[in-house]
Amino acid sequence: MLQKKICMLGSFSVGKTSLVRRFVNGIFNEQYQTSIGVKIDNKTVDVSGEEVKLLLWDIYGEDRFQKVQMSYLSGMSGYLLVVDPTRRDTLEDALDLQQRINEAKGLVPSILLLNKCDLLEDWDIDLDRIALLERNRQPVLRTSAKTGEGVELAFSRLAQAMLESAA
Repeated sequence: MLQKKICMLGSFSVGKTSLVRRFVNGIFNEQYQTSIGVKIDNKTVDVSGEEVKLLLWDIYGEDRFQKVQMSYLSGMSGYLLVVDPTRRDTLEDALDLQQRINEAKGLVPSILLLNKCDLLEDWDIDLDRIALLERNRQPVLRTSAKTGEGVELAFSRLAQAMLESAA
C-alpha cells in the first residue's frame, strides 16, 4: 500500500483541523481548538483502484508572529492550503506561504480550499482574484467542514494529483 503525506496549511482558525476531523471521522465540532505543533491523522482511500494511506499533518496556523517551519514539510507529497474567505487577509497569507513552499520545496501538488462555503454571505474576498488564480492553473475548491460540502472531493483530488505527479 502506498503512503502519502499531506500537509494542512494556512492561517490560524481557517478550519484545517475541522476539515481533517470531517474527512477522517465524519464529525464537526463548533468549539475552536488551537493546534499546537502538529497533529497527525490518517485515512486509507481508494484512488483509481489503488489503496493509498494518507498521512494528514495538521500543522499549526500561521500568523504574523509565527511562520510554518519548512522542516515540517519534509517528505510531503501534497498540501491543502486552507483559506477562510470571511477573513480577506487569510488568502494573502496563504499565497505568501505557497510562494515560500515553492521556493523551498519546488512545485508540489496543492489545492487552495475556500473553506466555510456555508457562510457565503459573509465572504470578504475578491472573487476576481480567485478567478485569476484558477486561470493561472491554481486548483481551487469550495469546502465546508461544518456541512461536509467538498471535503471528500478536496482530499480525493489531491490524492489523485499526487499519484499523477509521482508517475
